[in-house]
Amino acid sequence: MVSEKVILTAPNGMHARPAGELVKLAKTLDGKVTLATAVKTVSATSMLGVLSLGLKSGAEITVTADGGNEAANLSAVVDFIANITE
Repeated sequence: MVSEKVILTAPNGMHARPAGELVKLAKTLDGKVTLATAVKTVSATSMLGVLSLGLKSGAEITVTADGGNEAANLSAVVDFIANITE
């Protein structure tokens, strides 16, 4: 299991469109990926879970990957979150 913290810099936070794209990405990965804040942890493959985090711009998210190709999965999700621009 590997994890990394990332800051959400998207000006509009994690709204439906990027959340949907993140979930789609997570579903293609081999292994389990979770997103966590200080109060809640959810599966990255759950649209409702991701939206329920209520992520605003500047939020710190801990991404954890377990099983499969952990390092590549972690890197893919962290890079996606770090590069959300909408």
